[in-house]
Amino acid sequence: MLAILFSSIFIIPVLAGLGKVMENLFGKLCNGLSGKILSGILGITIVWTLISFFVPLNLYIEIPSIILGLLYFFKNKIYQEFCYFTKKDIGLIIIITFIIVLAGSFYPFILDHFGYYIPTLKWLTEYGLVKGISNLDLTLGQMSAWHIFQAGFSNFSDPFLRINTLLLVIYSIYIIEKKTWIQLCFLPVLLLFSQSPSPDLPVIIFSLIILNEILTENKNISLLFAFSIFVFTIKPTMIWLPIMMFLSSVFVFKFSFKQLLFGIFILLLFFFKNIWTFGYPVFPVAIGDLGISWKPNPEVLETSSQYAIQKTYDMQYSYEEIQKFSMADHIKNWFLLKGIKSKINILFIISLIIFSVFTWFKKRRLISLICISLLIKSILVLAFSAQYRFFIDIFFVIFFVFFSEYLNKKKSIMIFSVLSLIFLSVLSFPGLIQKLVPSFRLGNFMAGFEKEQLSKPSVYEYHQFNTFNIGNLKFNVSKNYPYNFDTPLPAMSSGYVLDDVKAGIFPQPIDKKDLKKGFIWKKMNAEEATEAEKIINNIKNTDK
Repeated sequence: MLAILFSSIFIIPVLAGLGKVMENLFGKLCNGLSGKILSGILGITIVWTLISFFVPLNLYIEIPSIILGLLYFFKNKIYQEFCYFTKKDIGLIIIITFIIVLAGSFYPFILDHFGYYIPTLKWLTEYGLVKGISNLDLTLGQMSAWHIFQAGFSNFSDPFLRINTLLLVIYSIYIIEKKTWIQLCFLPVLLLFSQSPSPDLPVIIFSLIILNEILTENKNISLLFAFSIFVFTIKPTMIWLPIMMFLSSVFVFKFSFKQLLFGIFILLLFFFKNIWTFGYPVFPVAIGDLGISWKPNPEVLETSSQYAIQKTYDMQYSYEEIQKFSMADHIKNWFLLKGIKSKINILFIISLIIFSVFTWFKKRRLISLICISLLIKSILVLAFSAQYRFFIDIFFVIFFVFFSEYLNKKKSIMIFSVLSLIFLSVLSFPGLIQKLVPSFRLGNFMAGFEKEQLSKPSVYEYHQFNTFNIGNLKFNVSKNYPYNFDTPLPAMSSGYVLDDVKAGIFPQPIDKKDLKKGFIWKKMNAEEATEAEKIINNIKNTDK
């Protein structure tokens, strides 16, 4: 806890100072201390994205960024903005921060933390953005903007990778500064995302902030649109947000194409970053083929696509069974999945219907545009991969629009207090959630409270791996474990090794002496195929 607290106290002034630089260049995203911090997050992530094409995001990048942020923080006396908070506000921030930091100190339990987030951060801090990295491990092709932001602070300022905990503290500052009390009700639920650098947390928080700014008539359309595009680059399933901002700028606010230029620049940078790492403009969709030589193998992409379809049905049906579904079967089986996910799916559709009816009777143009944007996003999600994690943000948005006029400070604090107690109990005593909701699988990976986390957050260590060689690629695979969260680079997950060998291909470095130059895939010759079979047998025997 103490380590996270010190990290937060250190990084927040840095971001506020960098935000002042952004405000000098592009104007204010929103007023106040939180506005500067949010601008700082946007600005430094863009700069680090550009830098990471050329060099890794290591100490040589982090230290100058910190110095610049602190310089502007003290030069412009930004610390004086804390004086605008009342004593009651400061007290509330301290209490909320204690709860957030406590929650953030637990062991990570989201499986993507080990298979996607940490490997991505390792590549960014050791090599930067690597061309064709998706050929080595398809998941790495995402390289979310949020992980670029986390990587930049992971060498010195935030070595325990608790940037999401820091973001929750920033969010609480925004809530109290803007008096948007209803958003206090969201904080306890979001505590479940505080232990890992999950992109789900920032996109939910940023979308709610943008929504609040729009509903309170913030007319800085240029920066709000740019920030909505930034949220999209963190997680493309948030496509509804830039759609809503674009529609709002056309139908509600005075529209000027010039206002969209900054956002368009961020979008083009996102497309270029994806083409660099994945070979296509938007991960993981193989649309927009530019004939890039380092794009992934089509058979590997097809395997990934089939897996995504199975995930839609919570892996309860095989791909072959799903292919035989009629349209009625697709709908029925999605609603009737075993466990909690069927309840979430049903609630999702009911919420959309109720919100659509609410919008019809409300007859407010802005709310109508929000509804249209959410419906567009929902149709796209349902068409590609209707997993609950891709539409969970919609619940927050609908709740916000429904109840923002009814939940005052007192009611919101009461709800926050009760829910915080519940979710901290879940984290501290995971046996409760395992018993009450056995279908909530993440509950099985929660480790509970340990006294050591009072000083520093809990982290896992494994350090067991095997080293193999195929062609010019010497790589490491975690031993008897499917993920490579602390395996030395270059590392491959056993699942992707099996997929590649099944496709008769294997990744190769463009230059075996310099992995920064990237990876392509090649058909294996007879000798390499024989070696690959030996490796697979080794992995299978080890996993036993």
